[in-house]
Amino acid sequence: MSRLPEDPPMAFRAHLFMCTNTRPPGHPWGSCGEKGAQALAEHLKATYKEMGIEDARVSLSGCLGRCDKAPALVIYPEGVWYTVKSPADVEEVLKSHLAKGERVKHLMVPAA
Repeated sequence: MSRLPEDPPMAFRAHLFMCTNTRPPGHPWGSCGEKGAQALAEHLKATYKEMGIEDARVSLSGCLGRCDKAPALVIYPEGVWYTVKSPADVEEVLKSHLAKGERVKHLMVPAA
């Protein structure tokens, strides 16, 4: 759905949601939390602050429903999903997607 003329202005240019959900060990879906998402989320928050990005927001979230692609990161308003497995992946997404408006194709998650 696109924005309507009567919608209020957007609060942020981009909003990043990083799943940090943890399920019990052995759960059939697995979870982002058991794949290091909390540490990656902290790195995401610290790095975006270091980069001085002020028109975006990073939020940690519960399950985003992409457990098969953990750890999951989604950026709105575009709705682009990424799997970030290392601090280098986090930095690449920030530097390419947020700073340059480019996609990091090798980290993108296809539609569910």
